[in-house]
Order: sequence, then C-alpha cells, then structure tokens
Amino acid sequence: MRGGRRLFPLLLLALLPGLCHGREPAPGAVTCGSVLKLLNTRHSVRLHSHEAKYGSGSGQQSVTGVEASDDANSYWRIRGKSDSSCQRGTPVKCGQAIRLTHVNTGKNLHTHHFPSPLSNNQEVSAFGDDGEGDDLDFWIVQCSGTYWEREDAVRFKHVGTEVFLSITGEQYGHPIRGQREVHGMPAANHHNYWKAMEGVFIKPSLDPAKHDEL
Repeated sequence: MRGGRRLFPLLLLALLPGLCHGREPAPGAVTCGSVLKLLNTRHSVRLHSHEAKYGSGSGQQSVTGVEASDDANSYWRIRGKSDSSCQRGTPVKCGQAIRLTHVNTGKNLHTHHFPSPLSNNQEVSAFGDDGEGDDLDFWIVQCSGTYWEREDAVRFKHVGTEVFLSITGEQYGHPIRGQREVHGMPAANHHNYWKAMEGVFIKPSLDPAKHDEL
C-alpha cells in the first residue's frame, strides 16, 4: 500500500504534459502581427476601408464591407492595446483586447457615439495616424476556446461603448456603390460574426521571424 501511494504522484507527474497539451496554441491560432482579411459570415463581405471620409457624423475615414476577395484595401494588422502586450507571433486569446490597424492607411478600427449614415446604428470609422489613435480603438475578441483560431467565427466587442462590429446589409450608392455599411450594434446576433480569411499569418513560434503566407 505504501509503495502504491508513492507511485501515484509519479504517475500523475508523467500524465501532466498530456493533460496540459490541450491548452497549448494550435498551429491555426491567429497571432499578433498577422495581416489578414475579415469576412462577415452572415453577409459574405470583407471588412474594408479606404481614404474616403464620411459625409456626415464624425467625418472620419469610412469603413465598409466589400464582396471582392482580392481587394487590397481589406487587409488589417492584428495589434495589442500596446505593442508590448501583443508581441509578434503571440497567439491572441479569447477575451483579449486588440487593435485592428488598416494596412494601407495606418488607421485603426474605431467607433464612437455617432449614428451610422444608413441604418442609424453606431458609426464605425478608421481613426489615427501611423497606427496610433486613442482608447476607442480597442476591441475584445469573443470566441469559445482559449485562443482565436483561424477557422472560428468570432465577435469583436468594443471596449469603450460595448457594441459589436456588425453588418446588416445596407448598401451605399455613389461613389462607393454596392459597398455595405459597417456599424456597431448593442446586441450579439448573427450579423456580428467574423472569420479570418486571406493574409499573412505569423506562426506561433519561439522564432518570431517565421511566418506562413497564405
């Protein structure tokens, strides 16, 4: 009996690496520094921005949804609330606050208490210079596991105003005809699920220089 008692802790220690393995980031985890496109799964359009400003509301750079998968203005870089909080190659955790920086213009995905032009929800814009904006650029990644996986449909909840990044289908006319309005909604629903699509994904690795280009 005494020998069995001594053996049990040794068996437990031997099993621990296997028990903890499920907590490790999978190769498909979205990581800090990755550049990707985000697809709204309900409306099949990608999150987009360009140097056209809203004609009402804040007058800041507009954010829309586009159907084209090859549009160069639909790339966003994953960053933390600060650069030190989200080092390149670190897997993004569910519940983590991030910034989404538009690659071509250097502005951050942003929302504030202005009505959106078509649906009268909350306006979503692109704000800041060279990746630096303010505290209204922070979004919490809502997902079901430990890490944000590329195959997951996730929500982005705004830290400052608690709305969800959403599309409900309203379309703009001239000069951005056919593009969809992106806005913030107070309720979690099927209009605010997003999935990581095309991009350059930095592998979860001890060597931050390694990456997958997809």
